[in-house]
Amino acid sequence: MPNFEYKGIAGEGNKYTEGIIAAVNQDEAAFLLREKKIIITSLNLSKGQKVSKKKDGGFLNSDFITGKIKPKEIVLFTKKLSTMTRAGLQILDSLKMTSDQVENKKLKKIVNTIVLDLEGGTELSTCFQKHSKVFDNIYINMIKAGLASGKLDIFLEKLVGILEKREKIKSQIKSAMFYPIILISMAILITIFMLIQVVPTFENMYKSMNVELPVPTQMIISASQFVGGFGGLTTLIIIIIIFFLNSFLLRSSKGYKKFMDKFILRLPLFGNIILQSTIARIALIKANLFAAGVDVLEILDIAMNSTTNTVFINSIEKVKRGVFSGEDMSKLVEAEKVFPKTYSQLIAVGEKTGNLEEMFTSISNYYEEEFDNVVKNLSTMIEPIAIVIIGALIGILLVAMYLPIFKAGSAVTGM
Repeated sequence: MPNFEYKGIAGEGNKYTEGIIAAVNQDEAAFLLREKKIIITSLNLSKGQKVSKKKDGGFLNSDFITGKIKPKEIVLFTKKLSTMTRAGLQILDSLKMTSDQVENKKLKKIVNTIVLDLEGGTELSTCFQKHSKVFDNIYINMIKAGLASGKLDIFLEKLVGILEKREKIKSQIKSAMFYPIILISMAILITIFMLIQVVPTFENMYKSMNVELPVPTQMIISASQFVGGFGGLTTLIIIIIIFFLNSFLLRSSKGYKKFMDKFILRLPLFGNIILQSTIARIALIKANLFAAGVDVLEILDIAMNSTTNTVFINSIEKVKRGVFSGEDMSKLVEAEKVFPKTYSQLIAVGEKTGNLEEMFTSISNYYEEEFDNVVKNLSTMIEPIAIVIIGALIGILLVAMYLPIFKAGSAVTGM
């Protein structure tokens, strides 16, 4: 069994702890540490160790299964579970009835496993925690809070809200990116088509006429020869290599990942979309976890795991260390450039009033509205800009190719 090196915060005194724990894989190691009430800050496989690809001896828990379950299916499952518990059904009966309605076979098997574990006397949150690749930290903590408060139906309803907003934000980002990508792709394809199919026709015509070509026409013809010849193929190969190299470096190089995450946040328009959506999601998670009575350090730890952007991860990690040392969260957030001033100011108000839950809800709503406005403005702006760019590209190509004819006509008129 492989060993994992961990660092974390343990006990009521919130003391840093570190050590080595044996587990089948990283998920099981995390599960065992949480059972010991340790808030994980770092968990890595010890050097020279290998991890078994199976978990709990289970085909049920393999990546093959969990990788095929869509987030929308988790949302639908949770919504059905929430509806049934609100109707007054016991959680075991609700899970059994929900399992019968689940269409995804892999998710159905996982839900059935949860039912069996629950019938065997395992705590509900632990039953879900065994499938941490499907049900994340937020999911588990909301269930724990519901069980601790005796208001599982209310916390399941809140959980549905979190999951739906998360999917809404993802969907809006995709739609915001999709339109410009399609338009840019169309502009590139039209340009390539004209360079390969239209420009050579004009080139042959001017050769037969033995006409002296203006500089713009010569440049377009040179571009046509480059794209239609070996240069075009070379460029395509280079683009493919860059694409795969970028994907590899994002996975393997922390320095490169950090650089790209910073670069993405600085992109005009798109960077603001990602910034607003990430802050809205983090604030929503914090609001609900504060309401659930989760420890502030664990809330920050969960918020840190809710994004893949290293800029946000590093900033939240610094805030967490400062909070652990007894500093005010608002001042720590203010020191991090990735967070807007409004964000830290609203947290400061929450600290003064003693109602961080309500304040983080307000922050989430504020930045969600800002995010919606940015997406709407982007959609409104892109269409005319794209039409102008495509029109300008086609116009430049046509004018450049017809320029020799215009010059020849002017010369004949002048005579």
